[in-house]
Amino acid sequence: MKRLAVIGMVLLLMAGLAYAKDYEVKKKAGAYDVVVSIDKNPPVVGDNNVTISISDAGRDVTDAKVMVDYGMPAMPGMPAMNYKANAALKGTSYAAKMNLSMSGPWSIIVKISRGGKTSSMKFTVDAK
Repeated sequence: MKRLAVIGMVLLLMAGLAYAKDYEVKKKAGAYDVVVSIDKNPPVVGDNNVTISISDAGRDVTDAKVMVDYGMPAMPGMPAMNYKANAALKGTSYAAKMNLSMSGPWSIIVKISRGGKTSSMKFTVDAK
């Protein structure tokens, strides 16, 4: 009977992991509404796929240049780490890949350039 209970709990846990939501952040960047989704929740050391949806007055923005700057501040015995990833348009959203090289807090800035103006949004994730 204990064996059956353990198997049931393992299956329930696996089902929960299979339907876990992406890590998602919704913020304003100037006049734009921006939704950033990371395919792993929480983000992990290694590759993380990022999807960025941008809207302006309810309409999808598909004519911007989008860049993801991400980094970790300097710590004792370790220099600061700073990386950039250009996001490419895929349908009505933008896609990029971040490679987080170690666990801990990462600062992420999404920069949106459109019509000669640049807007940005900032947030922090804790990579596991």
